[in-house]
Amino acid sequence: MEKNRKKKAHRLKPALLAAATCAALSARPAPAQELGLYGGWLTGADHNTYSWAIDYTEGFGRYAAASITWLNEGHLPDHHRDGQAIQIWGRLPLQQNRVVLALGVGPYRYFDTEAAEQGEDYSNTHGWGGLFSARATWYTSRRWTANLQLNRVQVSRGPSTTAVLVGVGYQLDAPDEPGPRAFALPRTHNVTNNEISVLVGQTILNSLESQTSVAESIEYRRGLTHYIDGTIGYLHEGGGLKARRDGMTAQLWLTRAFFDDHLTLGFGAGAYAAIHHGEDADERTSGDGALSGLVSISASYRFTDHWAARVTWNRVVTRYSRDTDVLLGGIGYRF
Repeated sequence: MEKNRKKKAHRLKPALLAAATCAALSARPAPAQELGLYGGWLTGADHNTYSWAIDYTEGFGRYAAASITWLNEGHLPDHHRDGQAIQIWGRLPLQQNRVVLALGVGPYRYFDTEAAEQGEDYSNTHGWGGLFSARATWYTSRRWTANLQLNRVQVSRGPSTTAVLVGVGYQLDAPDEPGPRAFALPRTHNVTNNEISVLVGQTILNSLESQTSVAESIEYRRGLTHYIDGTIGYLHEGGGLKARRDGMTAQLWLTRAFFDDHLTLGFGAGAYAAIHHGEDADERTSGDGALSGLVSISASYRFTDHWAARVTWNRVVTRYSRDTDVLLGGIGYRF
């Protein structure tokens, strides 16, 4: 298997060189993807709080791009809201591509921990809104970027918000010239073959008090296409929480690999079938507590041909106000 992998890598190098040469001759930018981390100030419902975001952006031409973002809107009174957004961007390169102005728009799937009525402490509300953004980016000569972004979140239920964020980004593929790149190179093989991971971390209940517990997971991952992985696993969310659960998980992942496939990034969505619950009736031992949604972000770094470190952030999405964040880290074996 190792010999075949080396042969494939050897055959791939001339293809990559040819693709890069063709790109240079046609004066089209080479591929690159960008990862950004943002933090700043947010206002809504006549109050101020913080906001932060992490996003992945990929070009679809010189003047267009798309991004996947996890946005946290801080703690407004009676609201702790965050969620994921997908945006389409129009961008305008200036100053020999060193400065790029961009406008983005897309749907925002949010999860809001609200102060509840009728005797309950809180409720987990899920809904859809829109995320409208304006961004200015300065591209340095060493793959780093500096960003200034204005976000407007518009929702029909709950407060709409406005945030000003500053951020830093990194071009995951080395650029051949300043500025953002237009297109990503097509992959010639799957990001993952087979991987078994053992993970441990912390469960955080999405309540106004954010109670915590120890969490564990074991997961099997397999590459289905060049860009899609599938996983099945077992998740234990720990004890001492109203959301005390464990059960089977299944997800599909959009994946990308960088740095000669040493680093992988993935965004996953799927289902979580709970086998065990807490003993009290309000902890949903049956019925609508049996099946929940699962949305995740994961990254791994391969430090040998077979061994890799992995970190994963899971959001368990329920219909009975027992949403949790499950933060996990551990080791994986690839074969």
